[in-house]
Amino acid sequence: MSKIRESMVPMWNAIQKDWNGRIDKRSLRYMVYRHFHQKWFLMIKGFEPSRPTNLTGWGSSDDILSATVPAFVEGVLESRHARENGFDLQDAVYMVATIEELIFDAESVLLEKVYASQRKPMTRSVSQAGMQQILESYLVHWMLADDEEGIRLVLQKKALMKDIIPHWDQILAYLDGRVKEVIHQREQRPRDSSKQGHNALAPYFSYDDAHAIVGGITKSFASFWESECAVMKAALVNMDVHNTGRVPLSKFYSTALDTEWRFGESEAYLRDLGALDETSSWYGKQVIIPNYMQAVSNCVVGSKHYLVCCQNDCEDIFGEIESTLRRPMAEAAQILAVVGNITSQLSVDHDDPPHLDASLRSQLDQIAAGNGGQVPLHGRLFAQWLHYVFPRQCPFPHKSGTASALTPAEFGDGFIASKNEMKTHAASVNETELVSAMGKEDLQWMSQWSPEEELIADLPRANDGSKNMLIAVVVVLFALMGVAGVIKSGKGSSEKDMLPSYSKSHFV
Repeated sequence: MSKIRESMVPMWNAIQKDWNGRIDKRSLRYMVYRHFHQKWFLMIKGFEPSRPTNLTGWGSSDDILSATVPAFVEGVLESRHARENGFDLQDAVYMVATIEELIFDAESVLLEKVYASQRKPMTRSVSQAGMQQILESYLVHWMLADDEEGIRLVLQKKALMKDIIPHWDQILAYLDGRVKEVIHQREQRPRDSSKQGHNALAPYFSYDDAHAIVGGITKSFASFWESECAVMKAALVNMDVHNTGRVPLSKFYSTALDTEWRFGESEAYLRDLGALDETSSWYGKQVIIPNYMQAVSNCVVGSKHYLVCCQNDCEDIFGEIESTLRRPMAEAAQILAVVGNITSQLSVDHDDPPHLDASLRSQLDQIAAGNGGQVPLHGRLFAQWLHYVFPRQCPFPHKSGTASALTPAEFGDGFIASKNEMKTHAASVNETELVSAMGKEDLQWMSQWSPEEELIADLPRANDGSKNMLIAVVVVLFALMGVAGVIKSGKGSSEKDMLPSYSKSHFV
């Protein structure tokens, strides 16, 4: 809890609060979403800031809380006290811890499925080779998610793994490293062998060892995969000759046809993901680099409730702004003083300085003028300004509801571009090359700028804030301590039967 709290404090200090020092539910979701993205590059489904959240409901039915513990959502997050009084920092910490616990339970379910499929009793330890088999099968199930047919084919014919899962050899080396890490830790701190059923220094592994390893995989796999993301981004940056954070769609597809297997999303899917800029009269349709890198099509793992995605390079930039300013609004001059000293490293040998020309300084002044002389840090306009200052790192912020987070499977058969579609767009690549000789400003590179503001906060006014913390603490502690046990003991029952029914007055 203390570690979660420590990591969330800078964000908490900078976020908009009501007069009682609390935040609304949309701000809470925003904080939780960013926390998981910062720490482990996990995109928690249903928590995306761009997803509309109505005033009466907590959010979408597919988020991990609504789907797994509806009584928790109803009892705490949708209570009248929460709506009227909002949430404090400790509530945010409890929510993160709750979601971590639910992810832990999801890992248990999948791991038990793997043990059963390999006919390995969970009460018996396995050898190092046996643990490697378990982890390989777990990774296949985890990465292919709901593709039961694909999972079956891969596990039956392991030769297919290299064809279906990119860089499978490196993944095997990664798994071997996770196992050896457990062995090393055991050698440093031998455990009580009487509890393990074997010598603590022997190369055998219990179910708890396996669960510890897969838990580490959830939290570290994105870092392992980041080299693949870096290669992809480097290819896009090389196509961005004007440093606008955009690649002409013709060049995007031309590269895919010639050298790259990665850039194959269809025009319709790119538009749906919010990765397509169609406002340029010079370049025509362009792929927005940071939006494309953060799109779910590039997430390597798509479980039911979360995705393992590429690093969001803008988080470091925005986090530095939050840590330095420590407030939700600031004057334009104060922001410029901070942003002017930030550089974003694109590679070991290349730092990308902020783009702060006169037009962008003027835009920031205009944002401040529309808000009483101060710029809201957690609004769409500031995020848009930050995108143009760091066009290759910070995504362009679309208005809520205009971009989706559909995985390729959820989007449907049209997610991949046909060869004909690619060739049609690639045919105009020579025209694109002629335009590349023009100056950046001549190309009206900020044509996508729009004046619509959207703020994260939608703060209620509190009448009595004294009870909310007690309610939140009691119910969330119930969730943390009871959900795992209740779910495991309630297999075969419906969620409604498994979870006890409490009225709000019970906790008051």
